[in-house]
Amino acid sequence: MGDMLIRNIPDALKDEIAQAAAKGGASLSSEAIGILRDGLQARQKSAVRKGKSAWDVLRPLFYDENDPEAGEEFAKIMDEVEAERKRDFGRPVPDFE
Repeated sequence: MGDMLIRNIPDALKDEIAQAAAKGGASLSSEAIGILRDGLQARQKSAVRKGKSAWDVLRPLFYDENDPEAGEEFAKIMDEVEAERKRDFGRPVPDFE
């Protein structure tokens, strides 16, 4: 296992971690490792969620995945949405004043 030195930790933050460690019966190091691990996992999960397409998010809401006909209909609808979206490119922006 490796060591890591983190410099310039604010005293208040170090005290909070120490209090959490004492409350849970853990060492300061093990508490800090747990916090770092939880933070990293949350960041990784967040990055995965951001990568979902509209298709992936909406598909389970609009049709039963066990019904192939519904899946084809949903794909057709999404193709129409995409075609309409692309048609908007290059269109002049309306002046609302």
